[in-house]
Amino acid sequence: MIAIILIALAAGCASALMFASIISGALISLLLFYLAPLPLMVAAIGWGPLCAAMAGIAASLGLGAIFGLNYGVAFAVAIALPGWWLGHLALLGRPIAVHAPADDGAVPEAVELEWYPVGRILLWIAASAVLTTFGVLLTLGGDSAAIAATLKRGLVHLLSASNTKAEDSVLDALVAMMPVCAVIGVFLVLTLNLWLAAKVSAMSGRLRRPWPDLKSATLPPMTLVALCVATALCFTSGLTALLAKLTTSALMMAYAFAGFAVLHTLTLALRSRAFWLGSTYAIVVLFVWPALGMVVLGVADAVFGFRQRYWRSRPPPLPAP
Repeated sequence: MIAIILIALAAGCASALMFASIISGALISLLLFYLAPLPLMVAAIGWGPLCAAMAGIAASLGLGAIFGLNYGVAFAVAIALPGWWLGHLALLGRPIAVHAPADDGAVPEAVELEWYPVGRILLWIAASAVLTTFGVLLTLGGDSAAIAATLKRGLVHLLSASNTKAEDSVLDALVAMMPVCAVIGVFLVLTLNLWLAAKVSAMSGRLRRPWPDLKSATLPPMTLVALCVATALCFTSGLTALLAKLTTSALMMAYAFAGFAVLHTLTLALRSRAFWLGSTYAIVVLFVWPALGMVVLGVADAVFGFRQRYWRSRPPPLPAP
């Protein structure tokens, strides 16, 4: 127990320092700020959710005592809570009995663990991104108009500091895009941190579950219904429309990841698979908007079952000699 407490304190200190480094204004501090959930996720995956919970509480209390209550609460909501919960889900499993055939009926031969599906973890990442972004936006104003006005004033101040001017129509378009870009950024940051934490735990031998088959990740069927409802609510007004836009953007990112999983599956038989996958990732990173194609592919797979059809069309493997 003493070792877990020491590890929790070390992880909490590391995460708190990375979170507070943004105050310095240095460029490297932005990278450290984005990686602030990483120590907590490593603690959760490698030493259990209790260790991550203690680390998050210690870091939140330390930041609150040094920089003020607002910093402590912001860290607890935006960093500690998602880091602890996602790390907990990564190790969540339930036992299933494996039966072996026998003359007098099937008897349990062994007990295996069914691990929490990757697709559902993606949904939790989307939910965390939406709640975090929406909570931050609510600190800027009590309604959508006040939030937009605050964002516009900040954008004008930023542009004036760099001696840049923009028309009101351009500013309004940028303000409308900022919440969407924010929730997408939080989604990507949480996903990257969870993947890095799992990799670090696997390399150190602390990962207590087999590495998941990421190309088989699928979202629950009701996700498509939720996406349709959220898209319809985007045409309303007020905070409802703002929350719907954030939800739609986060769910589209989840389907984009599902689309990449589909691409990895459908290209298994290609000799130039590495070239096509590398080119696709490079195009998405460079131009961003082609990620919409991955969203469409992920949604199409949810409707038409491309991966299921692909595996059904593949011949069964030859028996081992």
